Amino acid sequence: MKLKVITSNAGKVAEYQRSLGDLGIEMEHYRLPYDEVQSSDLEEVVSKGMDAIVAQGIRDFIIDDSGLFVDALKGFPGVWSAYAQKTIGNDGILRLLEGSADRGAEFRCCIGCDIAGQRIIVTGVCRGTITGEQTGDGGFGFDPIFTHDGGPTFAEIPMELKNRVSHRGIAVGLLVDELRKRGLV
Repeated sequence: MKLKVITSNAGKVAEYQRSLGDLGIEMEHYRLPYDEVQSSDLEEVVSKGMDAIVAQGIRDFIIDDSGLFVDALKGFPGVWSAYAQKTIGNDGILRLLEGSADRGAEFRCCIGCDIAGQRIIVTGVCRGTITGEQTGDGGFGFDPIFTHDGGPTFAEIPMELKNRVSHRGIAVGLLVDELRKRGLV
């Protein structure tokens, strides 16, 4: 079975291949522009994105959307995480949290999968905190300011561990469970 991974990020394709390859699923990098609805809800963004892709006649694909949701910032940057990363970056998030005792946050990843005529949407959540400063040079995005366990940031832990405990790793695990439950793998 082959699934199209609709993304501009080749790294995601490799990550999905590592996670789903053992199930006999081959990943194909597929670039396809589609309109993303503006919503504060990841599941709505993914669901509407899937609708737009299916309307173009595409089947057997995976898309995802992720974000960092900071408690003290009422969920900001959330679905606008990529834009916030490009504009204010990690330093901007840390400045917004200056003086805040509430450092709670969570990464969320919502995966939408159209496979064998069935639609699956799952969301993985990794709860943690925003650190007081950036540390580490691994990972990407907000990884240098997020810790899942109060210890090293996502930018400091080995990728294998990050892939197990991260929002995307959790979402992929939920997707695998759902594929098995439906007898698709």
